[in-house]
Amino acid sequence: MECHLLPVLSDLSNVTTLSASVWEREKMNMPGGWEFKAALLAAALAAMTAGAHEPGKAEVSADATGAIETFNVNGHTNTDGAFFQSLGTNGRSCSTCHVADQAMSIAPPQIRQRFEQTHGGDPLFNAVDGANCANAQAASESAHSLLLSHGLIRIALAVPANAQFTVTAVHDPYGCALVRDSTGRLILSTYRRPLPSTNLRFLSTMMWDGRESPATSPLNNGQTIAANLHADLMQQAKDAVSTHAQGTVVPTDAQLNDIINFEIGLSTAQVYDRFAGSLEAHGALGGAAYLVGEEYYPGINDVLGADPNGIAFDESSMTLFAAWENGGNAYREDDAGRGPSDRRAARSDIAAGEVLFNTLPIDIIAVRGLNDSAALGRPATIKGTCTTCHDTPNVGNHSLPLPLDIGIAHTPRAGLENDPNIEKGIAELDEPDLPVFLVSGCPTPFGAGQPVSFYTTDLGKGMISGLCSDLNRVKGPILRGLAARAPYFHNGAAATLLQAVNFYNQRFSMNLTEEQKRQLVAFLNSL
Repeated sequence: MECHLLPVLSDLSNVTTLSASVWEREKMNMPGGWEFKAALLAAALAAMTAGAHEPGKAEVSADATGAIETFNVNGHTNTDGAFFQSLGTNGRSCSTCHVADQAMSIAPPQIRQRFEQTHGGDPLFNAVDGANCANAQAASESAHSLLLSHGLIRIALAVPANAQFTVTAVHDPYGCALVRDSTGRLILSTYRRPLPSTNLRFLSTMMWDGRESPATSPLNNGQTIAANLHADLMQQAKDAVSTHAQGTVVPTDAQLNDIINFEIGLSTAQVYDRFAGSLEAHGALGGAAYLVGEEYYPGINDVLGADPNGIAFDESSMTLFAAWENGGNAYREDDAGRGPSDRRAARSDIAAGEVLFNTLPIDIIAVRGLNDSAALGRPATIKGTCTTCHDTPNVGNHSLPLPLDIGIAHTPRAGLENDPNIEKGIAELDEPDLPVFLVSGCPTPFGAGQPVSFYTTDLGKGMISGLCSDLNRVKGPILRGLAARAPYFHNGAAATLLQAVNFYNQRFSMNLTEEQKRQLVAFLNSL
């Protein structure tokens, strides 16, 4: 899968000088209304020029709400590099699942298009993990339904031999939820979204369950993060080649370093909104070029007081659009025919959403990793905001490892969820039909400690550590570049950002108004 680099244009008329192959790619990758998307892309490129981006380092692609930008600090993207090479035996490369116009992840519309164009022959659909089970037929849509509908890759993990819990499958729609391998190990199939291979310098843990950030190389210390991030990415690349690409030969250090240097050099963010215009205009700090300069160190603005510099947590950790709190300066009509008042209203919505994200009170209840934390005194309720769990300034993940269970992995199947707020929350989502597991033998995290059984579709970090205290817990991802990489959450359960907002609204009884929902979605789409 090629990753084209689009030039920064000196003026809008130069759009016509783009090569036909680039424009054909935009048409191919944007389902429906490509002419309008192309116009958005042209406007975004012109806006970038006005922002004086350095030529040759930015790729801009149209997406559902405007345009996404990936900025490469190393200069022009070399599509002959190791990231784009097949290093295994099945034709896959890193770029099979990490595509620039999908914020360095993959999204179902483009996945379905690839399936249709190749009749399931694209390496993405290799049954090793691109199908619901490893015995799938290549051209069968039903056998690839989770990837086609929700962008999910199958992750086969061995149940830890020292697990404090037992696990059984109670719903196995595809026949491979829990099986024995040739050595007798119990292998559990879980299904997850590919995380973006960009903005990696902000990571506090790698992978949803943290399995590529072992205790020997944690990403929690400013003195060691550079070396440990390199070590973690090195191991992750090796594992990706051996598993996803079915490699039989370990990549060379030169190949691995080429992959890592490319990935670490990337920053991705939304740069243009079809209603608000340039997200860098008139004091706003959207886009990937500004993200390159964003300060970060492990523990920055940590909500639990672990900032190594002793700086207290500031709930207003998102400040990208503070300059737009009064609508910004919408001094001219844009190319879509929207005048100053329309643009001012759109910018005001984005800024208002940012304020809500920072300050709207949330009662955090029954969240594994917080309300069951002995270090916090196991509080029944934590008074917080969105930034309690998304505390890294202008990035949105947690600046120290803190996997949580907010209820996304709980099952929507009738009668299997006993928390009414979680049940109402997941009812707002477009949950995929995932295997459901019964986990037994663990004490309840929120009560007197008596043994309890519960149902889940993803055991989270518990499948890595074997600990009851880690069950269902996954990391919160970086929030930049959301508009280009729906669906959301680790299992793709939120088809849209509105669904994600509706989940939180029900899960935490936030009582959001329709206006507040609209503003939050506008802000999230602008990240």
